[in-house]
Amino acid sequence: MIIHLRKTELGITLNGSLAYTTRIISAGDVLSILLSEDVSSENIVPVPMEIDIVYEDEDMMVINKAAGIPVHPSQGHYDNTLANGLAWYFREKNEAFVFRAVNRLDRDTTGLLLIAKNMLSGAVLSSMVSQKTIHREYMAVVSGLTEEEGTVCRPIARVDGSTIERCVDPERGEYACTHYRRLAYDEEKDCSLLLLTLDTGRTHQIRVHMKYIGHPLLGDFLYNPDYRFIKRQSLHSCRLSFTHPVTGASMEFSAPLPEDFYFLSPLG
Repeated sequence: MIIHLRKTELGITLNGSLAYTTRIISAGDVLSILLSEDVSSENIVPVPMEIDIVYEDEDMMVINKAAGIPVHPSQGHYDNTLANGLAWYFREKNEAFVFRAVNRLDRDTTGLLLIAKNMLSGAVLSSMVSQKTIHREYMAVVSGLTEEEGTVCRPIARVDGSTIERCVDPERGEYACTHYRRLAYDEEKDCSLLLLTLDTGRTHQIRVHMKYIGHPLLGDFLYNPDYRFIKRQSLHSCRLSFTHPVTGASMEFSAPLPEDFYFLSPLG
């Protein structure tokens, strides 16, 4: 961001005059910072898409992502991602768009996704992720009757020979910790609704940890392809809380369970 400011005309001024970052500021000085982005992400094709925007201001937006939508363009997904839909949204508003997703959700995971709208909010929110001050809660439907609550602390690594699949691996894995609490149990279908929080954010962490303890997520094509009750992995990002990256205000958002979770008798 400092490099960007140095390359921006009048990016850093002190009392109306161009200033270097080495200048010492005194009481009464007026420091002005100009963050300007006029060029959109070049490789993201704008595509019309219905987007459920939960909240938006000049610094960030919170989206309730639908199932089946990848977040980022990748091999095989060039024009059907959330990034494509947002590129269209901002083009219609005649605003430059650089895609900055703060948290990540798998293609079939629904729920709250945080997007930074400028360089400053992106830097602050990324730092908050590293410092674990952005709090996320998930809901999932898993096979069987779980304990009322529990914690899984097992290291996760990539499966040998696979580009996407993960597994618990005490020797090669990175530390990962998942907490869960059972909210409901459907005796007829033998599955539990869980509320989960993460101490870490490893790829597929909830999916891998739940399979490891014998309660895999329903509808998970990688770890438990059981599609009797739901056609995609039963994982939903339901709550997000953090402080605003610019104003410092407390922010909290929630997203209701998607319709395809309501096959559970306790919910229906």
